[in-house]
Amino acid sequence: MEEFEEAIQFLNVSYELGSLSILNNISGTIFKGKITTLVGPSGAGKTTLLKLCNGLISPTAGKLHINEKSILSFEPTFLRKQVGIVLQNAPIIRGSVFDNLNLPLVLMKKSLSVEDALNYLKIVGLDEDILSRQASDLSGGQKQKLAIARTLINKSEILLLDEITSSLDPVSSKEIEQLILKLNKKYSVTIVWITHNIHQAKEIGDFVWFMKDGQLIESGDKTILNFTNNENIQRFIRGEL
Repeated sequence: MEEFEEAIQFLNVSYELGSLSILNNISGTIFKGKITTLVGPSGAGKTTLLKLCNGLISPTAGKLHINEKSILSFEPTFLRKQVGIVLQNAPIIRGSVFDNLNLPLVLMKKSLSVEDALNYLKIVGLDEDILSRQASDLSGGQKQKLAIARTLINKSEILLLDEITSSLDPVSSKEIEQLILKLNKKYSVTIVWITHNIHQAKEIGDFVWFMKDGQLIESGDKTILNFTNNENIQRFIRGEL
């Protein structure tokens, strides 16, 4: 049986917001260099799980390891460079495409060269002639590619994606899927992707986690979606959850 290195490990992780339990005793491993999709109904705790990995919030209980080190041992700025996150509606700042690409370095009082900026546009499949355009004028698909490129500038080893294709048309969604596969295969980026799209979970992912009501119900190779006897997963696939 093939063994995989650990990128992220959850050990009995829980998260509470006041008296509300958001995540309950999550244990599992995200494997390095693989694509893991997080699926499940709304309110399952998937986005909260991503925020824990990026250090935006901290577990109420349990332990969380990144590359076999406690997440508590990382300086926050370094952690967020190592573990990038792209949200469903990625924040785009006022200004040009270059201004948006340059943002991570501005925060470190550095600057991105035009040559490097053009290279990142090429990686994500954006034309170089948009570099001086206003970012607000881009299409939804272009904005998501720009957000991914901006994250790559930090040379993140782990990329967290939160429903990044849910508001895109089928053509743009397909382009994003191909980009994620490229980043994973060519650059060995570990991907954790929240999606409601079963096709993406079955075709793009290597592994899948199914979550419901703050619990990890089932995890494993993506083929569990085809052969599971779990009623909740079957209902989710049928669109009943």
